[in-house]
Amino acid sequence: MLKPQLNELGKLAKDKHIENKKYLDKLKKKTPKNLDYVMQDLHDAEFKRTDCLECANCCKTTGPLFTSADIERISKHFKQKPQQFIEQYLRIDEDNDYVLQSVPCTFLEADNKCFIYDVRPKACREFPHTDRKKFQQISNLTLKNVEICPAAYNIVEEMKKKLPL
Repeated sequence: MLKPQLNELGKLAKDKHIENKKYLDKLKKKTPKNLDYVMQDLHDAEFKRTDCLECANCCKTTGPLFTSADIERISKHFKQKPQQFIEQYLRIDEDNDYVLQSVPCTFLEADNKCFIYDVRPKACREFPHTDRKKFQQISNLTLKNVEICPAAYNIVEEMKKKLPL
């Protein structure tokens, strides 16, 4: 199994972008009945080999969306009012979503651990979303995640072998 190095990932993902987009578009039109099971297996197998703490590229290069539930939970963790948390850490983006004021993530520590891991946003808990039900519905997100996450890149490459369309 290819293990793309972070410094190569952008180029690899760019080289595969058109191929991956065509594949994921076909997947949407002609979804295999067993897709969710295959994706769960591919996800589980990849994350047995992958240690996110070695990389943390998602935390270094992108920020999650914060839902109201995330804001409530994290502000409570900090013993703050939600509005204080929002003012201190978040901004509203062009899609009207709450996101971090800046990246890398404010809560990322030097050892790539998350300072708020136990209460982290839903988007962080679910990243890279490769074990999500109805995976075919998030093809645009998957194309972006393949550029950020070596595990997502590997999972998509394996998926194309396991489920040729």
